[in-house]
Amino acid sequence: MTITLASLLFVGCKEKTADAVSDAATENNTPKVKKEIAAENLQTASFSIEGMTCEIGCAKTIEKELNGLDGVQKATIDFEKKSATISFDKTILKTENISKVVEATGDGKTYKVSNMKS
Repeated sequence: MTITLASLLFVGCKEKTADAVSDAATENNTPKVKKEIAAENLQTASFSIEGMTCEIGCAKTIEKELNGLDGVQKATIDFEKKSATISFDKTILKTENISKVVEATGDGKTYKVSNMKS
């Protein structure tokens, strides 16, 4: 009887864990809905990024960070040209904030933003 009870508890815990993992995966994979930016608030900035050593680990990571910011319509990083272009809501973000996010990505010392043009 003890073995049967232990088996039921063991199986019951597994099912709860699987459900919890499934719920967490669903939450993390739900795409973030972006608010539409009014045309008069849309601003585009381009800048150089020094310190990137690879396309996937560096450029894509920075691009993902920028695209996750509130107020960003679209951010694109060109690894070959070591440059970035970002369209954003100027009432929510400033170019200084964008620079800080890029430079804080990773260890906070690797990437440097320069030649910011908006």
